[in-house]
Parts: sequence; C-alpha cells; structure tokens
Amino acid sequence: MFLSALLTPVLQRIAPSLLYCFRVWALGVLVCLCVSVVVIAAPYPHRPISLVVTFPPGGGTDLLARKLSERLADYLPEPVIVENKPGASGNIGARQVAQALPDGHTLLMVNSTYAINPGFYAEMGFDPERDLVPVVNIAWVPSVWVAHPDKGPKNLAEALALAQQKAGIQYGSCGAGTPQHLAAEMLRVQTAVNLMHVPYNGCGPAVNDVLAGHVGTAFVTLSSAVPYIKQGDLRALAVTSAERTQALPTLPTVAEQIEQSFDVSQWHAVFAPAKTPATAIEYLRTQIERILAKPKMQADLKSLGYELAQEKTADFEKIVRTDLQRYKKLANEIQVKPTE
Repeated sequence: MFLSALLTPVLQRIAPSLLYCFRVWALGVLVCLCVSVVVIAAPYPHRPISLVVTFPPGGGTDLLARKLSERLADYLPEPVIVENKPGASGNIGARQVAQALPDGHTLLMVNSTYAINPGFYAEMGFDPERDLVPVVNIAWVPSVWVAHPDKGPKNLAEALALAQQKAGIQYGSCGAGTPQHLAAEMLRVQTAVNLMHVPYNGCGPAVNDVLAGHVGTAFVTLSSAVPYIKQGDLRALAVTSAERTQALPTLPTVAEQIEQSFDVSQWHAVFAPAKTPATAIEYLRTQIERILAKPKMQADLKSLGYELAQEKTADFEKIVRTDLQRYKKLANEIQVKPTE
C-alpha cells in the first residue's frame, strides 16, 4: 500500500510524456512503412537507365547499343543513356555493372568477349558465371580481316604469303581476348604463319589506325568496318563466319580460302546484375524484342552485317555457359597466356 501510494503521483506525472513518446515512435514506424510501400510499388523504370558499353565509340558493340537506345526511347518512360566504359577487353565496364545496384537501372551491352576473357585474364574482378545474368541476346556478327587499300595486302593469299616471311605481318585487333584476337590466333595456328598482334582499346580505334595507315591490317567486327569497305576506304580480305555474309556477299570466308574449317562469330547481348528483379528483366526483354521485330530495325542491322538472334533466353544462357568453358580450352590450345 505504501509503495503504491508513493508511485502513483510519479506515474501520473510521467504518463503524458510516455504516451507522447509512444505516439512519435508509432508515427515514425508508420512513415517508414509507407515509404517502403512507395519504393516497392514504384513503377519501373522510374529514372534513366544506364547502358554500359564495354568498348569505345565507333565499334560494333557501341553502334548496336546506340541504335537500341534510340529505339527504346519510344517504348520506355525513361531514357536509356549509353555510357562507354572501355578497358581490359571489356572487364572494366562489366565489373562496374556487376557491382551496381540490382534494380534494373544499370545494364551491360557486351559481346562474346565476356565469355572469352576468363581464358585470357587471370583476374577479372567479378565472376561472369554468377554476378551477371542475360536479359536478351540481340544479334550475331562475324569479324572481318581488313587492310589499308594502298599500304596493305590485296587479298588473303597475299597477306598469308607476307606472314610466312621472317618479318611476318602485323594485325590490329579490338583488344586482347576479343573474338577478333581469337580469330587471328586461330588463323595463325591453322596456317603456321607469323602474325604479330597489336591490341587496341576497341574496334573503333583499330579501324581508325588502319584508315590512317598506322597499321597495315586489322581484325575487327564486320559492323564497324562495313561502311568503310563499301566506300573503298578499307579492303576486306576475308570474313570469319562459316558462310558468306549478306552485307558483303562477294567477300569469301576464311574457310573458303584456306580450305579448312573456320568459324568465329560473336553474339551481342544485354546483361543485368544478378538479383535484378525478374519483373524488370522480363519488362526489358519484352520491349527489346518488340523493337527487334520492326522491319526497319531488322533492315538496318542486316545492312551492317548483323544477324538477328533467334534463340530463346534459356537457350542463350546455355550458349554463354558453353562459351565460357570452350573459350578457356581454346585459349590453352592456341597457347595464349592469361593477362594478370
């Protein structure tokens, strides 16, 4: 009784303060819950999308990304901004996207170099099998061996004859570990000639140096070279696909000319960070597929040597996994040492 009489006045004095504190706490919890609901329910995309390209402007991957970005403006409520992040044959840009917030607002445009690099680089800074997931494969394109029209060889036979000499012949590529580097090394092994590699930081710079006469030849993506070939500013020696390309139907393949099996074509695909919501990925895939279904887009890509991808996403995921393994094996077979 005595204790009760003693505490009652105290409780009466502090009760209003306790009630006020409780109300403030409850209001704070309610606000947090409302904000969380707003974030979760926010439409996608709710801010500009960054499409990171792993090579400099002017190459085939950049060209495709910019065409896609332009068309997506008609289908998405937010713009898609192309951001070039070249370096380490695409590893720098890919690593940036792998480490980005997985909310669908940072995407990667990359080619088969993504699957080739593990055979060339001992350390990439990310795991290509776990840290990124395919959204959609857009197109396939072969590479082409080009030469300066005045300073380079006139055809593949002349190029290989020069490469058989002691001095050999130099060739530029879009970078160490790129499909173009791989194609040249495969040709070197299959024909036992002396090809000396001059790696560039993308196909655009390699094309520019052949145009300027700084290097006599280069292996580059067909899409980055077609306009210059058609204008006569570059001479095409051979295309690396198994069959001739519709963009240059009179250009023989490597296989035709060396009379051996030879096929190096590369995919161009959009990837997203792992753990990106499936709804965001499906939304992006649907919009991109709508664009690729347009006859104008198809005609534009085919004129540059691209062949539209036909495989479903699940099949493309298998292609990526298979490529990761087979390119590691191929790098060992052609004795290419990984870059540290």
